[in-house]
Amino acid sequence: MLNFFLRRLGGAIPTLFIIIAISFFMIRLAPGGPFARERQVPPEVLAALNRQYHLDEPLWQQFLRYIGDLLQGDFGPSFKYKDFRVTDLILQGFPTSLQLGLLAISLALIIGLSLGIWAALRQNTIVDYTTMGVSMLGIAVPNFVVAPVLTLIFGLMLGWLPVGGWGHPANYVLPVIALCLSQIASIARLMRASMIEVLRSNYVRTAHAKGLPERIVLRRHAIRAALLPVVSFLGPAIANIITGSVVIEQIFSIPGIGRYFVQASLNRDYTMVMGVTVFYGALIIFCNLLADLAYGLLDPKVRYD
Repeated sequence: MLNFFLRRLGGAIPTLFIIIAISFFMIRLAPGGPFARERQVPPEVLAALNRQYHLDEPLWQQFLRYIGDLLQGDFGPSFKYKDFRVTDLILQGFPTSLQLGLLAISLALIIGLSLGIWAALRQNTIVDYTTMGVSMLGIAVPNFVVAPVLTLIFGLMLGWLPVGGWGHPANYVLPVIALCLSQIASIARLMRASMIEVLRSNYVRTAHAKGLPERIVLRRHAIRAALLPVVSFLGPAIANIITGSVVIEQIFSIPGIGRYFVQASLNRDYTMVMGVTVFYGALIIFCNLLADLAYGLLDPKVRYD
């Protein structure tokens, strides 16, 4: 397993480098700049700012400078948040984004797996059709549509829950639900399909023929094997649900990385946008690696030799 881990880690380095290079040069192609304002800045002031942040250098030189700082764990200074390094802002906002993402993925796993197993055990019944129909609706409707609807109904019309802020348990309900609904739908559909296939396999039929109770067959044989496709999905899903909180954090005024990223995009804060992009890219690669390693724990046939 160690050799497999090192090989995957070695392959992740050029992938991350490509992400950094594409992001660096694409953001420079966007119109405007970090110091563009409605009020015209005097040329000498603009030249001094560009010189201070090395924006007067050729792009290739700026890129090499950025890579050098990145190798030292420094994402550079923020253009919008004065006297703050991007690394400090990410470390400040990531715990909130991580908490929101873990709550959402935990709820998605509990509900999605339960619905998927329930639908598979009652295949081609009203339970199955209803569950999969609702799941398809959950996949089709994006979270940036669900979030305002939940805010309007439960926050403004009924007044049951707060529509912004963070720190109190009541603040968690709406953003977590808005973030996890699509993941619940995806996990439920994936688990149902996998569970149906496993239930028809020979070793499950053999377990039934031996007279093992249904709950033993499900717990020891069927569910464990059916989880493999879900584990493959969880790698990018966990990273996606954390990175997908960018819009949710903005809607519900949650002090996570998402708000920094949105504001940085609007203000052309190059270093902040790059820092969040690189951070999330590394997170996605890491989650995919963990999903591959988890395969060996669920399926004894998997070998990493």
